[in-house]
Amino acid sequence: MERREVYIVVTRSGTLLSRMIGKFTKTPYNHASVSLDRELHTMYSFGRIHAYNPLFGGFVMESPDFGTFKRFSETDAIVMRVPVTPMQYAELEAFLSAMYQKKWHYHYNFIGLLLAAAGIVWRRPNWYYCSEFVLDVLNRFAILNKDDYNAIVKPMDFLDGHEVVYIGKLRDYAVVGGFH
Repeated sequence: MERREVYIVVTRSGTLLSRMIGKFTKTPYNHASVSLDRELHTMYSFGRIHAYNPLFGGFVMESPDFGTFKRFSETDAIVMRVPVTPMQYAELEAFLSAMYQKKWHYHYNFIGLLLAAAGIVWRRPNWYYCSEFVLDVLNRFAILNKDDYNAIVKPMDFLDGHEVVYIGKLRDYAVVGGFH
């Protein structure tokens, strides 16, 4: 059977918000994204909508080539490869595309993130913080199983059981990985 791959990317950008989240979670990497392409030209997550303004968050398309990751070029990353079936890949691709076309229907779960730091789960439909989104969307297509994770999932939790293909500066990933 033919296999495809998706990528889970956990990062540490060094922004003020990133450092604050790191202090609360006591983990070195504090943002998670999912990508369908091995070059990571397009990643999906919940984060800041504008690179210069952390107060407005939502469903975002990310890349080392633009936005927050371009502005914060010293961003550290761990990239994991997750095998999927062609059907899972196609369904995930269609879902993310449809979700991005209606991105204004989705919101950043700031309250949920703050409560998560206190160990309290708080969810609303269409409201996510980054790791909550990655787990939900990959669970939706049976790529990951929510039952394998704590109710409050942190980006570093994705490291368990997945093949790490890169650790280093996000901007260097394509060059080091030989994708250029």
